[in-house]
Amino acid sequence: MKAAISLFAPASVANISCGYDVLGLCLESVGDTMHFEKNSSGKVVLHQIDGTDLPLEPTKNVAGVAALAYLKAQGITEGCTISIKKGILPGSGIGSSAASAVGAVVGVNALFGSPLSRASLLPYALEGEAIASKARHADNIAPALLGGICLVRSTTPLETLALPCPKDLHIVVIHPQIEVKTAAARALIGNHVPLPKTIQQAANLGAFVHALHTADYSLMGRVVEDHIAEPHRKQLIPHFDTLKAAALEAGATACGISGAGPSVFALAQGNSKVQAVVEAFDKVYQTTTIQYTLHSSKINPEGVRLLS
Repeated sequence: MKAAISLFAPASVANISCGYDVLGLCLESVGDTMHFEKNSSGKVVLHQIDGTDLPLEPTKNVAGVAALAYLKAQGITEGCTISIKKGILPGSGIGSSAASAVGAVVGVNALFGSPLSRASLLPYALEGEAIASKARHADNIAPALLGGICLVRSTTPLETLALPCPKDLHIVVIHPQIEVKTAAARALIGNHVPLPKTIQQAANLGAFVHALHTADYSLMGRVVEDHIAEPHRKQLIPHFDTLKAAALEAGATACGISGAGPSVFALAQGNSKVQAVVEAFDKVYQTTTIQYTLHSSKINPEGVRLLS
């Protein structure tokens, strides 16, 4: 066992348009840095959170809830102290709460000898994610924890599947500096989806899986389409239609809302198209007064990365 652990917990893109609540992928360079140390108090202590204003009370914090769930299940009575440097703002649409949750369970697991596999940590991370989004969905936590592109087959029982990733698949994300609460964005959709839209969404999801297996970018572009959430949620994102049109015109394979928004993602094949999409996104938002950040990345195959 180690006395201290540091790690990098990455951002993620959920839904990928055709997989509402069941698809997600992991980003490379954007994420949270977290530090863990054992303490003698027998409690989880959130010592410091830099980068945003979040509660330090463990039962009200995503990382605290996830860590507590893990320690209780493992019967560990020792305490731990957690410090977090948030690189992902809450309400960004790129898995801020998921990064904190998966980072917490990987950190405490490593701190106490790594008795559990990465996949076995998912249920405890899900406990943390649920308090932020008010729903038990694993489309951010699975890729953030395990890396790559993940399909969540079920949350009860929890089962995730790793999907293949074409080697030249990249993702570009623009994050307008406004906050969209996941719970509020979910409320826009409601609980009833017309049957024809449900059928089309299911067909698109199946075709997307096939496109990944065959590296068929033409098919991918036709099926990464959202019939459930995007029509309702795009109203929350300034200039969404313009962003999407610009990305596709620049050569993006597909474009849609990342998670609940306000971040918007574009899939692109190869470096030259990635750069064109970055410039297209940038050009749209340069004409506004909205602050924003841009990220481009390959799909991160690793997930959470231990730093020490």
